[in-house]
Amino acid sequence: MGVAQWLASPGEPRQNLAVALGMAERAAALGVELLVLPELWSCGYFPETLAVDARRDAEPLSGPRAQRLSEAARQHALFLAAGSVPERGDDGHLYDTALVFDPAGRLVARHRKAHLYTPALEHAVFTPGDQLTTFTDPALGTVGLVVGFDGDVPEVARTLARRGARLVLVPSACEVERSSEWELVHPALALVHGQWWVQANQAGSFGSSTLLGASRIIAPTGTVVTAAGEAVPGLVSPAELVVHRIDLQLAAHRAGLAALLEAGRRPELYRDEPETETEADGAQPLGSAVPSTMPASP
Repeated sequence: MGVAQWLASPGEPRQNLAVALGMAERAAALGVELLVLPELWSCGYFPETLAVDARRDAEPLSGPRAQRLSEAARQHALFLAAGSVPERGDDGHLYDTALVFDPAGRLVARHRKAHLYTPALEHAVFTPGDQLTTFTDPALGTVGLVVGFDGDVPEVARTLARRGARLVLVPSACEVERSSEWELVHPALALVHGQWWVQANQAGSFGSSTLLGASRIIAPTGTVVTAAGEAVPGLVSPAELVVHRIDLQLAAHRAGLAALLEAGRRPELYRDEPETETEADGAQPLGSAVPSTMPASP
């Protein structure tokens, strides 16, 4: 398993594609069978220019960029989870879309980011996808595919687990300001749901924005088994390729907790609005008038 990390250059799609293809070549030379690239590596992720950069870089799924990625997967005989790229949909909308190609170069999965990150104004650039994505392969089993902020939503991990996904691929462009969430949330989700999580993040500073890096592979035990370096604002972060051999059977062995939690769920308790005491047992709500048996003061 390989995870690629670098800082894409905003508005430089040819340069970014060359880096991505170079990462695929390096990974193949190391014997990697599945490589994950970061989120929006082709257009860069600088919030101040993202709208312009993404629209200029957008292509349909049948465009030349996808063809080059397909060729790379076939040439190097690996699964290429090609991060996410700006997709120009047939409906005219712009999507932040993750692609996965198999070793034969076939596009086996596409996921349009469903939970847009509003602090970076993604909602002003992209249309959210309307479904969660899994695919099944004889070698990999059932795989979940999410993009960035999708992976922070607990219901997403649970839904993927219920579909049988024991491997989750997560291209990201997470900022340094969210390092605490990055550190804590995803290992917990991997542990609770018995899943391998493979997260490829951009890393480095451009203008006022710094992307965290810390790309990693998380085991179903919640343990980070390998990770790239974290970015430091204002300093150059070198491109990295981290590699680790994983045992997919470990996820199956760790699925017991997820099954136990699922079997023990009580949906009637998980309401958005709490029950009042009156609804629950006939008692009056707190703060209501309580009849007094004390005699009135003279």
